[in-house]
Amino acid sequence: MNSCKNAVVTGAGSGVGQAVALALVRAGWQVAMVGRRPAALEETLRLAGPEAARMAVFPCDIGNAEAVAAMGRAVLDRWGAVEVLVNAAGTNVPRRSLEILSPEDYHLMINTNLHGAYYCVQAFLPDMRRRGSGTIVNVVSDAARQASPKAGPAYSMSKFGLLGLTQAINAEERARGIRACAILPGDIDTPLLDRRPQPPDASARARMLKPEDVAACVLLAIQLPPRAILEELLIRPR
Repeated sequence: MNSCKNAVVTGAGSGVGQAVALALVRAGWQVAMVGRRPAALEETLRLAGPEAARMAVFPCDIGNAEAVAAMGRAVLDRWGAVEVLVNAAGTNVPRRSLEILSPEDYHLMINTNLHGAYYCVQAFLPDMRRRGSGTIVNVVSDAARQASPKAGPAYSMSKFGLLGLTQAINAEERARGIRACAILPGDIDTPLLDRRPQPPDASARARMLKPEDVAACVLLAIQLPPRAILEELLIRPR
């Protein structure tokens, strides 16, 4: 892998994004943490303890293309290069079925789950191309394999699209030394569960994946030798 040890993680203020940011910094990376809520990003800094010195906070609404472009410039101005991008930000809404999904909620999910990842990819791809090296990991969902009422149509659409983006990156960029991996988790015990129409109880959550399980998959994709691409990884609770 390239000697550059700088990574960008979206959704770093909670859930999988937070777990990925912490796993990376503990593995020796410098981590740019991206998210809408500065207080949540500061909490991730606190959890990192002494290793927080190798982390930086970049508040950003990734659904806003101009904001993402500005964030990308700020990260590159600070560190000069980025080797890894992890798109872990994602959202859903309680009123998610076709019958009741509002246009506002539909656009919120598409903007966050799909457009935001695309904007971030475009913010850092030119630097990766220039150096001939880079790994992009998209935290997708097993909803990209099969739509369901549990996920809702907008969420499934966004995740099908994110899987397509991952495949497109590999199709177009592998010859330039850039690789992409789609992680497709099943149910994860994160705060996003509270947005389900009927949030699961404690016993159901105890049987789910934990954010650190997904973070371990992300690190696997990143730490493989440059000659190898883990294109897709489906992980579900046992």
